[in-house]
Amino acid sequence: MQPPSLFLIFNHTFTSIQIADAHNNLGVDSIIEMPDHLKNLWSNIPPESSGVYDFLQPIRRWIKKRARKNDYILIQGDFGACYLMVNFSFETGLVPVYSTTSRVVEEQLHPDGSIQLKHRFKHQIFRKYGL
Repeated sequence: MQPPSLFLIFNHTFTSIQIADAHNNLGVDSIIEMPDHLKNLWSNIPPESSGVYDFLQPIRRWIKKRARKNDYILIQGDFGACYLMVNFSFETGLVPVYSTTSRVVEEQLHPDGSIQLKHRFKHQIFRKYGL
């Protein structure tokens, strides 16, 4: 049996820590990014739209052409779009996951009374949706 692949449906840079975790703990042999036009679509989900099911059709079509049963799909982004893509993954025999992170927040008080926050995120594990 061929090892699974990991498809990336999210807006961030996939880090070296995430790459190592995907290979070591998910057992994937390849990590597949969306083509640029689909990345652009995923990063620009219209906030004024009352629904996004049809808007996501190009991404679903791309996944159907490329993914095999039991491949992983990292899904993070717009909540409604994630919900739809997670359901699509379950329906098509794929394994949807998301990246958990630890967060460090630094606060800096400015003389004008405003507060500036600096956030640092570090990948911890991939967690399967639904568990």
